[in-house]
Amino acid sequence: MGIERINYKGWPNSLRIRNDTVELIVLTDVGPRIIFYGFLGGTNQFHEVPAHAGQTGAKEYVAYGGQRLWVSPEVERTYYPDNTACVIQESSGGVRVTAPAEDHPPGTHLQREMEVQLASSGSHVRVTHRITNHDQQATQLAPWAIAMMAPGGRAILPLPPKAPLDMQHLLPVGLFAFWSYTDFADSRWRLGTKYIQLKQDAHPAGRFREQMGGIFNPAGWGAYFREGHLFVKRVATVEGARYPDYGCNFELYSDPDFLELETLGPLIELLPGQSVTHEEEWQLWHVERQSDPPSGEGDDWLDAAILPQLAKASWGRGWTVTAGANIVREDPLLSLRGSGKRLWSDEHADDYVRRLRESWE
Repeated sequence: MGIERINYKGWPNSLRIRNDTVELIVLTDVGPRIIFYGFLGGTNQFHEVPAHAGQTGAKEYVAYGGQRLWVSPEVERTYYPDNTACVIQESSGGVRVTAPAEDHPPGTHLQREMEVQLASSGSHVRVTHRITNHDQQATQLAPWAIAMMAPGGRAILPLPPKAPLDMQHLLPVGLFAFWSYTDFADSRWRLGTKYIQLKQDAHPAGRFREQMGGIFNPAGWGAYFREGHLFVKRVATVEGARYPDYGCNFELYSDPDFLELETLGPLIELLPGQSVTHEEEWQLWHVERQSDPPSGEGDDWLDAAILPQLAKASWGRGWTVTAGANIVREDPLLSLRGSGKRLWSDEHADDYVRRLRESWE
């Protein structure tokens, strides 16, 4: 496994991380963004926006492409521009890339960070997304990890197991979140017994250019199939947690240019000085198939293509439902903010300093 600094499409401080199977390219002149993930010598599984290549310093949000870290719910601060240079920390297994803290509106003094670790062999990647609150006030948010996938493929999310109605199956087992432009009459959607699929189409025939939807996905994985490659990202689900967008931990978005495969962490109250983390693990496989499945092909093909790969996957941890996962951390320095009020609750600060100086004479 190796790490080298390269000039990638006009970004001179990009980091290439590779082993004997795959490579990643992480942008540090902007971001943090993972702009490339694919097999050695192969094509990028992620979408890149050609018009944005090499740009830095823009005052407005720029898409760029690849994997990014956003803040949910989607409001004005979500689009805080990540267009300046990041701090880099390299290790033997990967890199940590940290953006400057937000210092002007619509930002709220959050700081975003990605830690990328690649296995010594194979396609396994762990991405730890971290958001730290540098503000004086607590804020409600959820980490939101978004992969812009290359066009021409389809996203796949698993549905909860089915069972006949009886006294043990009276309550709902899942949900689907709709946006104003979600339309199941659009041919890009396929709703099956075991899976939901959303296809990326450069020339959609439906009413809206965009389609989006979200689910709570206790299985914790989502996939994207394109040109014989199967990309899977996996996250832990937190039992009893409150997730954004009516309870979604996975969301899909598609338009004529790309498709997004998105995961979300629980919605939390992040206090000043605290950090929240959200981990994804990725794998990439070649799937023996002549071409993309036709729109009418569904669950049987997905069982044959995806389940064997998941069964033999080497994930870094057991991705089952987790009870109360500890995803919030205190920054040891920032946690001291405000402590002076307690230290000097019965003495003015000037009097305290004057008393200390008396002992210096």
